Amino acid sequence: MARRIAILATASASGEMGGAERFYDGLRSALCDKGCEADIVPIVPDESSFSAILGSYLQFYDLDLTMYDAIISTKAPGYVARHPNHVCYLQHTMRIFYDMFAYEFPCPNNEQCEQRKWVQRLDTAALSSSNIKRLFVIGEEVRDRLLKFNRIRSAVLYQATTLSGFHCGASDYLFMPGRLHQWKRVDLVIEAMRHVRAPLKLLIAGTGEDEAVLKELAGDNDNIAFLGRISDEELLEYYANALAVPFVPYNEDFGLVAIEAFHSAKPIITCRDSGEPARMTSRYQAGLICDPTAKAIGSAIDFLFASPETARRLGENGRLRVAEMNWDTTARALIAALGFDGKMKAFRSVA
Repeated sequence: MARRIAILATASASGEMGGAERFYDGLRSALCDKGCEADIVPIVPDESSFSAILGSYLQFYDLDLTMYDAIISTKAPGYVARHPNHVCYLQHTMRIFYDMFAYEFPCPNNEQCEQRKWVQRLDTAALSSSNIKRLFVIGEEVRDRLLKFNRIRSAVLYQATTLSGFHCGASDYLFMPGRLHQWKRVDLVIEAMRHVRAPLKLLIAGTGEDEAVLKELAGDNDNIAFLGRISDEELLEYYANALAVPFVPYNEDFGLVAIEAFHSAKPIITCRDSGEPARMTSRYQAGLICDPTAKAIGSAIDFLFASPETARRLGENGRLRVAEMNWDTTARALIAALGFDGKMKAFRSVA
């Protein structure tokens, strides 16, 4: 009989499909391919107030998961769920109470500081408890954050993309997909276009909370176009025919955009403080890393346009390196950690 595994998902209230939802789908499919019966158990957390956030922790804690042989938690606050066979594959904790606290609250009051302490204590207790057999994280950024704030060690297990059919075509424009949110700093790239001398358009795909603000910032610049939500087939084509993919978030946990750009043999332009994308770009020599300023990003864009051979070489470096990132490796590691194959098999880790 197939082992039943619950993947605890922190679902979006809007039902929008983003990187997290693709992560859940990829994980479920990979586990099923290994002969398991995997279900995504979606819970929509309430983050409207601090008391609501605490209520979301309690909601996961009270889940009845006894019908499953194992559970895999993935995101705050899912890891407080109880089960005798529980592995955590952590995307991230609630970042507003961690590395993004000063970003969101430059002058915090006493109540906000106390709330931060409470969440960090809850997370530390949950993630270090015997309730979790093994703790994996999706990248070094998350690993280092856990060590810094919670003093908890973890193993890095990179995720893969759920897309297939990547290919490399022309080099006609700049392509920037993803959520239009202030932490992604799309505004930096829009402002950078004012410094760009190369005859390139910036194509921005995706939706999000800051869409109206970003469109206003772009104004009537004919070299900037917003594509809105696009299909997976369109996404693959836009990647394939881009000169480069600007990806400049702040302290990004992983950065699926970078992985997909590399699969398409396209270099990324990222920033020194962009977290995992900057680490991967440096390690793979697969793009340019610059200061988080519009002028620096603009100079990087002009450099790649003037040096097409360099752009191709950087993109090819990335393509070769991410070829080893696949859901099969991820599923094997998680299944082994749950004890279903009798022993822990080797898997590639950068921990």
